[in-house]
Parts: sequence; C-alpha cells; structure tokens
Amino acid sequence: MIDYMKEAIKEAIKAGKKGEIPVGAVIVYNGKIIARGRNKREKTQNALLHAEIVAINKACKKLHSWRLENADIYVTLEPCPMCAGAISNARIKRVFYSASDNSDSREIIDKIFSSTRLNHKVELIQGEYQTESSKLLSDFFKSKRLSRKNKNAV
Repeated sequence: MIDYMKEAIKEAIKAGKKGEIPVGAVIVYNGKIIARGRNKREKTQNALLHAEIVAINKACKKLHSWRLENADIYVTLEPCPMCAGAISNARIKRVFYSASDNSDSREIIDKIFSSTRLNHKVELIQGEYQTESSKLLSDFFKSKRLSRKNKNAV
C-alpha cells in the first residue's frame, strides 16, 4: 500500500532543494494519487502557488472537473487560509497534514472548513510524520538564516 504522506514528503524535499519552502501535497482519488504539488512561489514569483493549489490545479485537469468530491489531500504542513478556501471550494473530502502551522490561523481554518456559506464540509486530520515534516521546515529556515548571516558578515 502506498504511504501517501511519504509521497507528499518527497514533494516537500524537492521543493526545498529548489529553494522553496519545503511543503508538498498529493491528492488521492479512488485509492490512486492523481496529482502532486509542491511550493513554487519563488520560481514563478506567484504568491498563489502553494503546494495545495498546485496539486488542486493538476487534479482538476486530470478529472476534467473543479469538483474533487471524494478526493483526499495529504499535505506536509497544515493548510493556510488561502489553501483551506481552495480545498473547500474544490470540495475535497479530507485533509491529512503532518506538521502543524505555528501561527494562529487554526481558528480561521476551522471556520472555513465548516462554513455553511461554502456548502461543503472538510475533515481536517493530523496524520503521521509530524517530526519529519517539522524538521524539513526548521532545517530550511535555519539554513536561510545562516545564509543571510554569512552574507551580512562578508
């Protein structure tokens, strides 16, 4: 059986190697991965290209529909409000995430996923590999800070 969160972590690692914040996502439909995504904001200079948005775009193209009902998304970091809105609008059934977002956006996310205005409820589930995903993020930012510090020292 495929470990979907491990597949999302592979995408996060690819993002980190490209200088992007290491977040990865996969969308699963009928037991198959139909889309993969990773952050691409730096490469494209597009604020919208979070891993979840990239994966949702690919899944919609694959299914020829904006409705991703009965699909699940596995993402290495708890979604931000923008991605939560996209996930809800795409009617994704469940979000499995590994690392928690340390910001105070959880209340906003819960409101988005349970909003009657969006006519769709999303189940949010913290999955496995919390330590591994958190380490990817902390190592990435530690490296960025060290790089900046070394530039300033020169």
